Amino acid sequence: MVNLHTLNPQQRLAAETIRGPVLILAGAGTGKTRVITFRIAHMVERGVAPGNILGVTFTNKAAREMQERVTRLLPKSKVQGGKSKADKENRPTICTFHSLCVRILRQHIEKLGYKKSFVIYDQSEQLAAVKKILSAISAKGEKTDPGAVLGMLSKFKNGGENSAVFGDPSVRALAQHIAKRYESALHACNAVDFDDLILLTLRLFREHPDALEACRAKYRYVMVDEYQDTNAAQFELVHALTKEHRNFCVVGDDDQSIYGWRGAEIANLLNLEQHFPEVKIVKLEQNYRSTTTILNAANAIIKNNVRRRGKSLWSSNGAGTKIQLQTYTNDEDEAREVVGQIDFKRLAHRIPWKECAILFRTNQQARPIETELRKAGVKYHLIGGQSFFDRREIKDFLAYTKTFLNPDDDISLLRIANVPARGLSDVTMERLLGASHERGCSVFAAMKNPLVTTSFLTNTRKSIEEFVEFVERTQNEIKIAMSDLRLATWAENFLNEAGYFAELTRLEKNPEVSEARIRNLKELMTTMDGDGNQPTERLENFLENVTLDSDREEDKENTADAVTLITMHSCKGLEFPHVFIVGLEDGLLPHTRSKVEGTLDEERRLFYVAVTRAMTTLAITHCSGRKKYGQLLPCQPSPFLKELPEELVEHSDSKTKAPVAPESTKNLFAAMREAAAQE
Repeated sequence: MVNLHTLNPQQRLAAETIRGPVLILAGAGTGKTRVITFRIAHMVERGVAPGNILGVTFTNKAAREMQERVTRLLPKSKVQGGKSKADKENRPTICTFHSLCVRILRQHIEKLGYKKSFVIYDQSEQLAAVKKILSAISAKGEKTDPGAVLGMLSKFKNGGENSAVFGDPSVRALAQHIAKRYESALHACNAVDFDDLILLTLRLFREHPDALEACRAKYRYVMVDEYQDTNAAQFELVHALTKEHRNFCVVGDDDQSIYGWRGAEIANLLNLEQHFPEVKIVKLEQNYRSTTTILNAANAIIKNNVRRRGKSLWSSNGAGTKIQLQTYTNDEDEAREVVGQIDFKRLAHRIPWKECAILFRTNQQARPIETELRKAGVKYHLIGGQSFFDRREIKDFLAYTKTFLNPDDDISLLRIANVPARGLSDVTMERLLGASHERGCSVFAAMKNPLVTTSFLTNTRKSIEEFVEFVERTQNEIKIAMSDLRLATWAENFLNEAGYFAELTRLEKNPEVSEARIRNLKELMTTMDGDGNQPTERLENFLENVTLDSDREEDKENTADAVTLITMHSCKGLEFPHVFIVGLEDGLLPHTRSKVEGTLDEERRLFYVAVTRAMTTLAITHCSGRKKYGQLLPCQPSPFLKELPEELVEHSDSKTKAPVAPESTKNLFAAMREAAAQE
């Protein structure tokens, strides 16, 4: 039996209210994950079929954690743990918005003209598609930032066409033109991007009501975590699923809404009563994470935002130490002193590096900190850096090797068919994909079928035939090669002959970037000649090991004793015993853009989120000067610092230099010697 007595009164009320619309206002550190999992377990215990429960989160990590907790709470007779389809059907569905849409689209996307084996493009692949479009439509010498175009496309696709920026008819026409070519480019590769996952699901619901009814019948009880982060499309999705049965529970905190810049609508949470007038609101305000001092500071900061649902965090953890506020001459001094304090904590107080985190507003602030950490020999983990295996050139190379091993792998073949350009345009590949869909065969099989290729113009037909010959010839070279063939040498020669290195150099305007991409490829190639006798066997093992190694590296980073470096936007949902918030200066936080865009409230929420990550100690630093392009420019303290109650703060530059007792000094050095001896 699920023991709800372990919850506090408000948590228990939230867990027991299982029918009708519910809003659980969960402040930072108030145990919302515990409440969600107990609520799901309680629903099952009260007779709700596990397969009818849907829990939606924003990260795979959160989804996995919830799934594991629910499984532990319920006996196996209630929630099966097997891997068969029947077992999976008898478990609650706990996943991200994108995972939910993938599940739905894998069943129904053929109704929209795609194959079920569609591939999902990440940002690097999206940028590559945009670059190809821009190279085709831009005037000679015209330079357009593909990242900015991709951002515009995302806003346009998510309903931003109604915003002021698209009010200009010429801008709107350009957005429509690029969006159409972009959609065609992706469709040609049987690909969708992350925006498409939700937008195609909404289109499916609009055009095929039977698919919507099937989803409503399955997901009779819907919970959405981090509801303040939902955008217009996500809101429409969950509203479509729940507006009939109205068993809709949202969990969130408007004070932690910090993603407005990427489309999050805080109004979805603030105006919930407009769509569900009968909604029951439960507030979770008891914080289990932080000291009273830290929480009182956070409450004082956030109350300056007028448009919010009132709540006040409290804790029984005790007052703790005051917040340290420190001023430095420049960002290099700031970095050196913060690293020194972290190292001192470790040596003098046996505090592991992994219990410390350095939070900053922008990624550029990480450079001097990383430099000082390296100098001091302090291990660290920078969260948010691009994975090696997510780089475009690495994905291209892996797609090539997969195609040579299995040309019927549509996803890999469609990725590299026209990379570098070889006369196989998006329109051509879209027609070939359609032909393969009609015949129930792979794209490569369609390319080899004369009944398909004779419908193309002579030049295009020749390009198709040359590509087929190229793939089969390379396949044959690998199969008949002697066992002493070095795959690293073969791969470098092949990429040279295929013109891929030249293509990288041509596409990148910055020579250093193209050189770095080529260097990445050559580094990966050195790992190709591992286990196995024959080249084909070694190539198969290489591809398998790439996946295993990347997973292992990720696990290693998560468990290592290392200081965490992280932006304020990335830190939500995390907690650390000892937190350093650096660069609290006007222009960084609040950011200069916020004054122009009118997003000061969101910047204050960002500060609130950063403060509430701290469990035991919190230090906030700012500089009187910060280097930009090698020049030291003057800085002013953030106006948010004035919102911190003076009685909660200790200024490092105003401390009285009281003499240290000899016994304290003796104990301190003894502790440091003991820690050093264990290194």
